[in-house]
Amino acid sequence: MAQQLNQLDETPSQTAGPFVHIGLMPTYAGNAGSYQKEIGVSPISGETTGETIEITGSVYDGMGWALRDALLESWQPDSAGRFPEEAGADPAVSGLCRFAADAVTGEFILRTVKPGAVRSRSGRLFAPHISLWIVARGINTGLQTRIYFDDEDNSQDPLLALIEQNERKETLIAKKISPGRYRFDIRLQGVGETVFLDV
Repeated sequence: MAQQLNQLDETPSQTAGPFVHIGLMPTYAGNAGSYQKEIGVSPISGETTGETIEITGSVYDGMGWALRDALLESWQPDSAGRFPEEAGADPAVSGLCRFAADAVTGEFILRTVKPGAVRSRSGRLFAPHISLWIVARGINTGLQTRIYFDDEDNSQDPLLALIEQNERKETLIAKKISPGRYRFDIRLQGVGETVFLDV
């Protein structure tokens, strides 16, 4: 006898629209005071033991337009490669930041400490990097990627080694434009599409 299954219909997915900013960055969305303290305003507080850097960039759609409603979240270790819960981690580095593209230019700015290399539990050494989560109009599920640095040795990084096409690895590398300043653009599709991670 066949078992009768009573399944519910799947709810249609929707793009994030403006609501993700209202919930995650209320002050940016014009709702200052929604929370006593917003989460992720800056990944650093006070004096850190590492080099303070600034990363600028834009999130581009398939037509080459900079998205002016992109919201990004970053997560990273301190300058010694330690995360906040680890022994000896820099107390001035929370590692978490929420930031948004400028509503006029589409440019984002991330001011942080340059991360150190991270050793995984299995002993593998990852080159210095910052993890990113990106949401914006037209993106149904947040996208995950990483920022590496062109002035670091990325040759042995286990994640970059998984990317078979060498030219695609370049989409994860921030370019140094002056001391302490880097450029990192994200392309959602088309020529130069950024490598996104399935995590």
